[in-house]
Amino acid sequence: MKKEYKSEAEFLKDYNPKDFEQLSMTADILLISISDEETNNYRKTNDKMMSILLVKRDDYPFKGKWCLPGGFLNPVGETLEECAKRVLKKETNLQDIYLEQLYTFDNPKRDPRTRVVSTSYMALVDKNKLTDMINENACWFDVVLLEDNKKEVEVTLSNGIDTIHLKIKKVLREKTTDRYDFISENNNEIAFDHDLVIVAGLERLRNKLNYTDIVFNMMPKYFTLGELQKVYEVILNKKLLDPAFRRIIAGKVEKTNKMKTGEGHRPSALFKYKG
Repeated sequence: MKKEYKSEAEFLKDYNPKDFEQLSMTADILLISISDEETNNYRKTNDKMMSILLVKRDDYPFKGKWCLPGGFLNPVGETLEECAKRVLKKETNLQDIYLEQLYTFDNPKRDPRTRVVSTSYMALVDKNKLTDMINENACWFDVVLLEDNKKEVEVTLSNGIDTIHLKIKKVLREKTTDRYDFISENNNEIAFDHDLVIVAGLERLRNKLNYTDIVFNMMPKYFTLGELQKVYEVILNKKLLDPAFRRIIAGKVEKTNKMKTGEGHRPSALFKYKG
């Protein structure tokens, strides 16, 4: 017979957490950056590359495989966002950068150790500011993402030594909101279900580029319009016509009295984010 309690204090006195099913929670972080891909042509502005940070696991499960930075939530006195910030600080020595919650991944088989539910986050940073701050087991991987008209997404990640190929299928969940489920297709080169986190985060970034100012979290304080356009193009994975690009950034940037010189081409005016 169910016991009747007269107050919450009386209930809590009898309460035993072990009477409930236990699970673990983690925060996993997709850290995205834009940096220069140097060119041998001194008259040409350096191209831009989009990169993500991966960590090589030194223990089982998935020993020796790459994964996103992540960590278990401290069940006493820590929120998921605090956990994500702690992980970022540990892996990159970074604080106070853009951080946005993505999705919760809860496949019962996503971690072979026990039932682990992961809340993923997307973080953005200008990689040129990082230099040698990241941990020795972490490495930046350049990203190339291609999507065909059958909603098959292929991602290639490369750090100059290791190359990881991912293939994801997108299945429409809700036509009215254009929401998709992501299905992994034998991606054994990366740990856990982090292939799904990567594709979901890159798609979120690409979509938000069209209606927010999110891109400026990856830009230096001062930049040329040519540099900013290249960042848009590498994220969207398409060439933008100059008039179309100017319409996109109208009202978002302001011209400064500074100039960029010394790179073999005529001096260019420097701009900054207006917000």
